[in-house]
Amino acid sequence: MLTTPAPPATLLIQTAFIGDVILMTALLEYLHQTEPATPVDVLVRRGNEGLLAGHPHVRSILIWDKKYRKYAALWDLLGQIRAAKYGRVVTLQRFASTGFLTAFSKAKERIGFAKNPLSRFFTRRVPHQIGNGVHEVTRNLRLLNEELGMRNEQLRTDNNSSFLIPDSSSNKAPLYLPRLYPSAADEAAVAPYAESGPYICIAPTSVWFTKQYPEAKWLELLAALPQHVAVYLLGGPPDVAACERLAAASGRTNVVSIAGKIGLLASAALMRGAIMNYVNDSAPMHLCSAVGAPVTAIFCSTVPAFGFGPLAPVSFVVETREPLACKPCGLHGHGACPLGHFRCAYGIELGQLLESVSS
Repeated sequence: MLTTPAPPATLLIQTAFIGDVILMTALLEYLHQTEPATPVDVLVRRGNEGLLAGHPHVRSILIWDKKYRKYAALWDLLGQIRAAKYGRVVTLQRFASTGFLTAFSKAKERIGFAKNPLSRFFTRRVPHQIGNGVHEVTRNLRLLNEELGMRNEQLRTDNNSSFLIPDSSSNKAPLYLPRLYPSAADEAAVAPYAESGPYICIAPTSVWFTKQYPEAKWLELLAALPQHVAVYLLGGPPDVAACERLAAASGRTNVVSIAGKIGLLASAALMRGAIMNYVNDSAPMHLCSAVGAPVTAIFCSTVPAFGFGPLAPVSFVVETREPLACKPCGLHGHGACPLGHFRCAYGIELGQLLESVSS
């Protein structure tokens, strides 16, 4: 019997932060539904590959080590990409490094955002605008399907529901959202925590100081949360000290730091079963989006209009009610409040945070 050969593979490039990789997974859902026979590979920075371990829609993961032989490794990657003979290479970033890999990949389709310095070598260039309320998932989808990207945005705005699968009986476009797939081992790793009774998860830290809700404010919340509900503090190895300090200062025996003890996918599995997850505008918010976990997202110096807000079915956004001319003060945040007062964080009231667990 004659078999139809698989179409040339697609490579998706996203070597930015953890949250950016999570949001990229919406494209994996889209490609799986629309081109199930097309193999899809993903290129990420070293340290983020664990997010896609065992992902059912990813054939293989390419890794760029940015900390060791950064540019030599980039040349090596270009050779690897060319040897793979991809039919389509898509960069989701607007920087020259990934534009270089895309532009000179020798793929028939070379796709990226028009802001990329090497976009003149792409076969398809898509505008990218931050601040108009369009979500990053929509911006990414437009790289593959302009019309679907905008219809996806409309559906997201009209109905922030969980993962919709294309329905042949409906004339509506499906809503494609990011999705992660914790393994059985991930589920087993968090089972002792999840099975001990009702719980809340808090991811209190952020890479950026002005994105991080202050420790004193977290302590206010911990004191006000129901005393019979366990609280798990989540984070990676760099967050262990901060989470342990917060747990000790809370004075509650059922506030437990598990920062550094479980991986990202296991954290996502635990967050999925929580009564509520409290997070900053950072990667844990996107973990919630990718497993449909309830989330209260605290935006200090940044704003949801940048396009990186929560996408989970049950989502709350909390910001100071005080009008501040200085907010937002930047896309990513700063190492300290530029004006010294940090009112975008300290102006958030305790009652705003408690509304999501009392509603």
